[in-house]
Order: sequence, then structure tokens, then C-alpha cells
Amino acid sequence: MDATGSKASVAINLHRFVNETSSYANEITEQIPLAANPSILLHVLSSYGLKPNDLAALEGTCKFFRSPANFEPDVELSLPELAALDACYQKATFKSMKHEEREKLKQQCGGSWKLVLGYLLVGEKNYRREKSQVVAGPGHSIATKGDVYSFGSNSSGQLGLGNTEDQFKPSLIRSLQGIRITQAAVGSRKTMLVSDTGSVYRFGQDAFGGMKSSGTYTSSPKLVESLKDIFVVQASIGGYFSAVLSREGQVYTFSWGRNERLGHHSDLTDVEPRVLSGPLENALVVQIAAGSCYLLMLAYKPTGMSIYSVGCGEGGKLGHGHMTSLGIPKLIKHFQTLDVKPLSVSAGAFHCAALALDGSVLSSPGDGRTMVVWEWGILTVRPFPWKWKA
Repeated sequence: MDATGSKASVAINLHRFVNETSSYANEITEQIPLAANPSILLHVLSSYGLKPNDLAALEGTCKFFRSPANFEPDVELSLPELAALDACYQKATFKSMKHEEREKLKQQCGGSWKLVLGYLLVGEKNYRREKSQVVAGPGHSIATKGDVYSFGSNSSGQLGLGNTEDQFKPSLIRSLQGIRITQAAVGSRKTMLVSDTGSVYRFGQDAFGGMKSSGTYTSSPKLVESLKDIFVVQASIGGYFSAVLSREGQVYTFSWGRNERLGHHSDLTDVEPRVLSGPLENALVVQIAAGSCYLLMLAYKPTGMSIYSVGCGEGGKLGHGHMTSLGIPKLIKHFQTLDVKPLSVSAGAFHCAALALDGSVLSSPGDGRTMVVWEWGILTVRPFPWKWKA
């Protein structure tokens, strides 16, 4: 019987042995209809870390996996969709959302919980949420896996230890004990930390932008009050500005908005986060990378991610084939033209890099996918590739 024709026709084979004491035991194969055990099957799908593509492929195998499973909270969802939703709920960023926020995210992702799960997984991978981190800045470093350690130069209190004494070995920031830190960003004489509840703490030079000393500093972690209504998942510090990424995929920047370089009018002492809109208004950003005077943003799409840039274009570091500065984010079309799938981005002072899958290269099974590092900046105005087998 065709497996796509009836729910009841879909079955798994159960193998059991009789006369097990004999070296010639007989094997009996029994069929158990999957439709008779949907709860067990849902548990299996939810418990073994299946990726969105795996769940989508499962739906394509037969009608049973595409049909409504009649489970709460939505009786119309299929088992793979319910498994994806369950996996989403296991993410702190998703679990803390309100119902209407989850539904809005679902629509932004294309109307599927499998696509929402893909968005959450890509984001976690790129800003290393729930992973240990060691972040090195111009003069100091931060190491974190829940607790936070700092070491290096401390002229502006950027180590968060309550003093301005340099440290030559990692020192625990005791004032943060009890607060689980999931991501860290360092800049010139300043540090920003993101907690598992979406709060942001900063210490060091008080100004969010400016490479020269502001004259005032904070030597102990201080909650950023202007971000209290935004659930932040990543922070990034540039030379003249700072930026944060919300769980909803929106990008906010602080300061260095003069001449509309970052799409808004503000000065170096501005402490109010301002959202970057324009082409990013309906985009879901999963990673940000701040350079000295520009910002790169990796945006999620089910068909493949894309990179946007904004800020100072000197040296070609915005990747658009020219050196013109941009006041609002703009898509780097070069990747789409060559059918390249970006995976992550990195921004230096005048040099950029992106890790990508090369869509123009087909690898045979077992050979591994072709991974490419694309570089631009330092007078190279368009990304160019370096390839290797992953």
C-alpha cells in the first residue's frame, strides 16, 4: 500500500528475538502503526536535536507527517512543526517572548516554526550564546562562560573590577556573580556584557563611542538603563559607536550619528539606542560586527543569508564596489550575484571577512562542502574569495 495514502499505513518495524538462549534465535518482525503512537513519536522528534531541514524532509516523506497531529497548543500543526515549536521553547530567548511576539516572529520567518527554529539556531551559533567565549580587545581581554574573568590594561576601569589597576592574569568580576553572562564585547577602554535575560552591562570609558578618552569612566559593571525594554542577544563595540542586536532581529546603535553616517542624528555622548531601519525594517538580523567606523549585519532568510553594511566607506570596507560612506544600511549584492551563502561576518578596523558556502561549487558526497572566506577593505572594494574544503 502506498504510504502517502493513509495515516494508518505508516508503520515502523519492531524486531524481537524468541528463544534468546539459543545461538540460533529466531527473529520476528512486527509492524507498529505510527498513527497509534503519535505521542511517542513526538517525543522522539523533540528529544534528539533534529535540525529544521531534517524536520522539513520528514514532512516530505508521507502524508502522515504532513497531517494535523491534533495536539495542543495548535491542533492543526503537524508532528514536525510541533517538534520544531518544542525545540524553540527550549531556547531562553524564545520562551521569554509574549504570545503575540512569537506569532510575529513566525510570520517574519515565513509562517513556519521550523523556520523560526532555523533563525534561533543560526543566531545562537553566530553570537555564541550558551558557549564559552574569550574576547580580545585593543588592550584588555574578557573570558566568560556564565562567570566573567578579565585581564589586561585597566586605565579606564574596563576590567570591571572596581579599580583601575592593570591585571596580568584573569580575575573574576565578583560583582556579577549570580548573573549569567552569555556574550561579551570589548573595545578601546570599554566593555559590554549581555546576560541570559537580555540585560546589558557596561564598564570602562563612559561614552558609547569615541576612541579618545571621554574623561569619565565606570570601573564596575553598570546596567544600561536605556536598553531595559529591549531583550539584547549580542553587543558589538566599534571605534566611534556601539551596537546591540535584539532577539527580534533588530539592530540598535549608540552615538556617531553625525552626517547621517548611521542613519540618525546624534553625538558621541548619546546614550539612547536608536534602531536602524530602512532596508532592515523587516529583516531578521542574526549577527552584527562593528568596525572602527562602520557596521556589518548578517540577515537571516530561509533561502540563504545576506550581508548589509553601513557607515564610513573609506578603503572600500562596505563592500559595494566604491568608497562612498552610507547613512542607511545597504545590501552587499555581490554575494547574491555569485550565489554565495554567507554564514558569519567579521569586521576589523579597515578590513572585513565573511565565512560562506560557495553555491557555484558542487561537492560529491563525502568530500565536504566548499567553505570560502571572502575578504574586502584596505582598498579592495568588492569581496574576493579564499577557498578550502570543510
